[in-house]
Amino acid sequence: MRGGLEVADVFRRHGAAYRDAHAGHSSLGQRRVMGAIEACRSARLGGHVEQCVGCGQVRIAYNSCRDRHCPKCQGLARAEWLAGRQADLLPVPYFHVVFTVPAPVADIAFQNKAVVYGILFKAAAETLRIIAADPKHLGAEIGMVAVLHTWGQALQHHPHIHCVVPGGGPSADGTRWVGCRPGFFLPVKVLSRLYRRLFLTLLQAAFDGGRLQFFSDLAPLAAPAAFAACLKPLRQMPWVVYAKRPFGGPEQVLEYLGRYTHRVAIANSRMVELTDSRVGFLWKDYRHHDKRKVMTLDAGEFIRRFLLHVLPGGFHRIRHYGYLANGHRVAKLTRCRQLLAAPTPVRDTPATDYRERMRQLTGRAIDVCPCCGSHMVEIGCIPPTATVRNAPAWNTS
Repeated sequence: MRGGLEVADVFRRHGAAYRDAHAGHSSLGQRRVMGAIEACRSARLGGHVEQCVGCGQVRIAYNSCRDRHCPKCQGLARAEWLAGRQADLLPVPYFHVVFTVPAPVADIAFQNKAVVYGILFKAAAETLRIIAADPKHLGAEIGMVAVLHTWGQALQHHPHIHCVVPGGGPSADGTRWVGCRPGFFLPVKVLSRLYRRLFLTLLQAAFDGGRLQFFSDLAPLAAPAAFAACLKPLRQMPWVVYAKRPFGGPEQVLEYLGRYTHRVAIANSRMVELTDSRVGFLWKDYRHHDKRKVMTLDAGEFIRRFLLHVLPGGFHRIRHYGYLANGHRVAKLTRCRQLLAAPTPVRDTPATDYRERMRQLTGRAIDVCPCCGSHMVEIGCIPPTATVRNAPAWNTS
């Protein structure tokens, strides 16, 4: 039965045993994430008491952990981020391109997350920029939003980048808008070859600069000859880059982006079973026509897989490039709209009260009494009962 089962329930029930079994082997970041999710919306973090002005109904609202890995804490963060992107949309088709890495690279990435994930971003963005700028393909400057995901449906380590790209951009001299052909962005085989070369060049440079570390089964790769031998077959095999169906227009982009930007390794909606030793969750089997199945794992193995996807502190998993890059976005988007003869969007003034902001962004009213529909007002605070040691600040990146 589903019954509102959450990832937090798994951590609360089996987290202590997992910590004992993996003492000295789990990172500080992983322990922080476990503690934050366990405490989320519980008395440990404190909260406030609300009362209905109509019927007098009283309820307690506990604080959220606001950790970016927590399945419960992404709704408002996602809505805030998407509201900020509303003004960036252009009246052109949008394309979705995905960059993946071969399994040997994923293994190296797991032991060198910040370095190799950074290479993944840079190689993907540079590939799109270079091919798009080539007059043989598009001959334009482009912009893009890139989002890192590190998981597959079964929670295995599977790093890949989702790039959402407007279908065109200013010409090299900035005097006209160059749009893509209908339904076609850039040739994926050309993208794949350049992406492979750029990625491996950057990976080799990281190795030469002493920025890669190898442990356990990968320890032999610390030797230059072994590392070169590992990379040699990767230079010959095809790297998977694929383009999904283009969006019809900007009105579909935000809805689509919302599925990717603040997603975590597994949503609570996929949790189906929790016992004294096992965890069951839904997954989609892409090899069998996307059939939905239930996977059951030992609780410790489920926690281990979830923690595979804890990102390094301060690492930004959403990045902007080209004319969508943060440093000059406003000026360059203004020029894009001039070339497209498109109006400047009107930006909403955000509400200062978080309840009104939630209503403004999501249409969901959290200050309405569930009994009579009247207004709920805060009448008191609940102090935290315990401090989550090293709890992370809100990070929506």
